[in-house]
This record gives sequence, structure tokens and C-alpha cells, in this order.
Amino acid sequence: MTMKLAVALATAFSGLSASIALAADATMGAVPMGQDPVIQESGGLPFGIVAGGYAFISPVYEGSDEYRVVGFPIVYPRFYGDGPGLGDRFTLRGLDDVRFAVIQHQGFEFGPLAGYTFGRDQDDADLINGIGDVDGGLIVGGYAGYKFEPFFIDAAFAKQVTGQDDAGYQIKVAAGVDHTITDRLDMTATLSTAYASDDYMDTYFSVTPAQAASSVAGLAPYDADGGFKNVALDLAFDYRLTERATFTGSVGYSRLIGDAADSSITASENQFRGGVGLTYTFGRIQ
Repeated sequence: MTMKLAVALATAFSGLSASIALAADATMGAVPMGQDPVIQESGGLPFGIVAGGYAFISPVYEGSDEYRVVGFPIVYPRFYGDGPGLGDRFTLRGLDDVRFAVIQHQGFEFGPLAGYTFGRDQDDADLINGIGDVDGGLIVGGYAGYKFEPFFIDAAFAKQVTGQDDAGYQIKVAAGVDHTITDRLDMTATLSTAYASDDYMDTYFSVTPAQAASSVAGLAPYDADGGFKNVALDLAFDYRLTERATFTGSVGYSRLIGDAADSSITASENQFRGGVGLTYTFGRIQ
């Protein structure tokens, strides 16, 4: 993992720290800490610290038929009363989409999201050689959702705020189901789609006449307009090895549609991804 990515991740998670503090207050409720017998018995705060690492495989850029593996660390608090796996407040949808529920009330939840995008390097694949780079950067946004066990729906807004100038935004809409297979194994299935703005589509799928002229592969000029760019299905699994250690795995498929599928830089409309991770909880576990 590059220093640039490490700094971006640190910035992203530090940007959520204020929200985490608010959520800790909400988790403890109106009872003062000194009067809460559960906290007194633990001798400390009502949460543990989850630390671990993840590795993902995904296309080197949207539309590519070549793949790369990326690893990154993750650290977050697990609040007292949360369920297994990543807990009730944190949701990891990908390196570019880590969500934290500040508000949870009667099935509704709302909060910020943050992450990192690698952008695109013209040396990543032969097809885009010569058309220039797209800088990666920090992703920020927010989401809202509703859970009616075991189902959920949500919508999120995400925008790149560092690196590439005006890379546009995405609006993601998803529906899914959480299912407990055994007392150790949980599964989440998510069906989603993403709407991308004109600027996003220009940045990632358009090919200007100048880029076409400099393209080693002889790409045709292409002007991509904003619109829905994909539909996706993802499966995620959490397996509790012990009370403190959890193994996480995920697989996903995305089908590019519309102008994203028709772009001259799209080598494949079929986009696959997957990941594995291991976390360990220090301190409080129940």
C-alpha cells in the first residue's frame, strides 16, 4: 500500500471521528457513565477496538478486463450491544465506500461515508495507454437507509474531493438482505445500481479527440453523458472464528450499462471483484 493511500485513509477515518463520538453518546443513552452497571463492570468505555486488514481484487479501472489486488488496514470501535461481524454501525461496501451510522432509530439510519479511489493510470492497461491519467483521491458523502429485518434499502451520495479536478459524483441505490446461516456465519446479499453525473462520466468514460489522437491503441473519440452506469450484485460473508476473530469474504459482479458500456475505453462490460479480510477485537467483546 502506497504512502499516498495510507494518508488518504487516515484522513477519511479522522473525518468520521466527530460522528463516532456522537454515536458513542447515543449508544450509552441518557444514563450517566458513572451510573451504568455494565460500564462499571467493564472498567472502561462501552466498546472494543476492531483491527485487521483486507485485500481486494478488482478491475484496474472501470471497464477494464485486467485486474489488480489492493490491500489496506482498518481500525474502528465496536460499540457495546452491536452484533457480530462489522457491527451495527460500520458498513464496508468497498475501499471507496465505508459508512458509519450516526443515527439509528426504528429501522432508519443516516450517516457519512468516506473512502479512497485510485483513479486511473494510463500505464494500467494497454487499451488506455497514451490518453493520460485520472488522479485518485478522497471520497466523501453521506447515506440514508431503512432496515426491516432481514431486508434493507439505502441510497448514498459520493463525491471525490481531492486529486482529480471536478471528477463528478455518484448516487448509489441498493436493496438487500442480511441472513444468519449458522451461529457463526452471516451473509449479506446486495443488489445495487449507480447514477453518475456528467462530470464523472466525462472523467472516466469520455475520450476527447486529443486523447484519441495520442492513444496507442487507436481509441475512437467518445462523449459520455451522465446516467445510470451499472447494475451490481454483491455477496458478503462474516465467519466468527472465535469470540474475537472474524474472517470476512466477498464476491461481486457488476454489469456496465448505457454510455459506460458503449465507451471506447470499455474492454469488458462484465466487471468482477472479490475480497478477503481478517479482524480481531481488542478489549470489550460483549
